[in-house]
Amino acid sequence: MSTIATPMKLYCSLFGHKYEISKKVTSHVKEYTCTCCKRQLTINGNGNLVELTPKFKEINAVLGEIYSRRRLKLNKKTFEGELYLGNAV
Repeated sequence: MSTIATPMKLYCSLFGHKYEISKKVTSHVKEYTCTCCKRQLTINGNGNLVELTPKFKEINAVLGEIYSRRRLKLNKKTFEGELYLGNAV
């Protein structure tokens, strides 16, 4: 262990972690990182915070792709609908 990480882990064990959102996967699923010890968490399928393992990183990556594609598709439909309605008026 490095000498820098040990005091930070001690701080977290005494006072608790200071989590910040490091990545927004979807509007409901986010990844969190502790600013002191760099511990990473994410939300599982039940809505509980769990360690960010390689398995959860892969799940979040796929979920993020699906979410962004769906949003693009919905925005495109809305935009095309507005164009259609705009020409009819």
